[in-house]
Amino acid sequence: MSRNLLILAAAPTLGELRDTLVRLEDTIIFALIERSQFKHNNSIYEENKMSFKDGYKGSFLTWFLKEVEHVHAKVRRYQSPDEYPFTGNLPEPVLPPLAYPPVLVDPQNINVNEEIFDMYVNTVVPGITQLGDDTNYGSSATRDIECLQALSRRIHYGKFVAESKFQDPATHDEYVRFIREQNRDRLMELLTNAKVEELLLKRLKAKAIIYGQDLSSASMDANGNVKTPHESPGSSPVIGGKAEERAKTRVDYDLVVSLYRDYVIPLTKEVEVEYLLHRLDSD
Repeated sequence: MSRNLLILAAAPTLGELRDTLVRLEDTIIFALIERSQFKHNNSIYEENKMSFKDGYKGSFLTWFLKEVEHVHAKVRRYQSPDEYPFTGNLPEPVLPPLAYPPVLVDPQNINVNEEIFDMYVNTVVPGITQLGDDTNYGSSATRDIECLQALSRRIHYGKFVAESKFQDPATHDEYVRFIREQNRDRLMELLTNAKVEELLLKRLKAKAIIYGQDLSSASMDANGNVKTPHESPGSSPVIGGKAEERAKTRVDYDLVVSLYRDYVIPLTKEVEVEYLLHRLDSD
């Protein structure tokens, strides 16, 4: 379940953070599945492709994202320490501010959304959609924004992960030493857990395979019960299955794995290192 950041007395432990991070995996996979039902619709990513009556210069997606974030800013979304906007010059909230406990120490207000946006538009969208234009621009952009917000939240949760690791008595002194030395490489080495990353990627692949199946075409027996793959004549399991079986999934599970391996994990660790490098600035 999602953590209530308003009642935190201290930084969550890694174990406590795990539930949130695992849930965000589900959110991201389902968001990618939702976006994949529409074609690429490249027109929504091209600057000045559409004419805006308000004089806006940019792409349809960046205009839509700006409008959405303006509304969300008014209801205090970006006061939460796990939410980060993609656009600037946002309005002040119309509601009184919320008093979040000062769990994080982030004087630089680290935000890697520019890198997330570039990665998503230029790598993820072409990978999960079919080429072409179905003119579903509003629906496609809505799903894009859901994907972007979920990815941003997952990656910036690296700040909570970094704080938890910093507070761990077993490694606290090492973190302090490397932070004072501003030793980026040793910090990256200290916070990296290759075994955990490997298990994460395996779990993601299994989830993407399972969530991506189209159950509407599942084989059923005479009583309306769904048959498992080994019960259906001539069928093979999707996991490790043939290319034609992979084609039946609603999202390419290898793409989901590569998204995390090549972008989400590295960007999260980049956030962690940047956070830690400034963790003692106020001391």
